[in-house]
Amino acid sequence: MEKTMLDREPDVEVLFEFNGSRRYPAADGYRPHHLVKDGCLTTGVHHYYEVETVAPNGTAKGTITFITPEAYPNCLWAGKRISIQEGARIVGHATILKVLNPILLGEFNT
Repeated sequence: MEKTMLDREPDVEVLFEFNGSRRYPAADGYRPHHLVKDGCLTTGVHHYYEVETVAPNGTAKGTITFITPEAYPNCLWAGKRISIQEGARIVGHATILKVLNPILLGEFNT
């Protein structure tokens, strides 16, 4: 039986920074879109360390488990900042602290 994204280990450890545009706090298990590379918007599940919710303008450390990481290999590295989106609206950013899934690990590009 194949594991779903909810059964897998997290793909990245991040610092979440919300920009105040959400009306309500983001709860643990929140599933927004993430722009992991140009032209590649994917869903991921957020898990927050030590808190159950993050204020609309708050920050927290935690993890993201992406839906299909094999579809966008080698695109993340420590220090990369990706957008957190609800449709086209950017509600925050996640700065990659550590790539936990080797499929996603890429080299820093400027």
